[in-house]
Order: sequence, then C-alpha cells, then structure tokens
Amino acid sequence: MSLHTSLKRAEKSGRFRSVWKRAERIKWLLEKGLKKDELPIYGLPKIKIVKMKATKKSKAKQAEEKTESGKSS
Repeated sequence: MSLHTSLKRAEKSGRFRSVWKRAERIKWLLEKGLKKDELPIYGLPKIKIVKMKATKKSKAKQAEEKTESGKSS
C-alpha cells in the first residue's frame, strides 16, 4: 500500500508554507534576539510569513530603461 500524497514530506513538495512548525518559530525568534529564557513554554507568538512575487517588466519598459541609461552615460 502506498502513502497518500497529502501525507508526504513538506520539503519534497516544494510549495510555500505559510505556517511554521514550533522548532522553526523558535529558531526565528532566537535569530531576532529573543533570549531562550524569555520564550514562553506555551503560546509562542505567531509569525506572519509574506511571500514576495517578482513581476516581469514589459518589453516597452525595458526598452525605455535602455534608452534612458544610454542617454545618462
């Protein structure tokens, strides 16, 4: 019997996860300067994860930038 696709490991899926596991949140809080003694046992603060999507420039804008950079040189 095979493993259901929803139960496979998250690292293999390659999708963006908006929810972190406890260990990941603790690691992030320690990197931000919170001391290990100050971390609560229960009720860790939630961390909002924002994924930025880069947009491609249109060909017209790229052409304008090339002409502007050529004029300024």
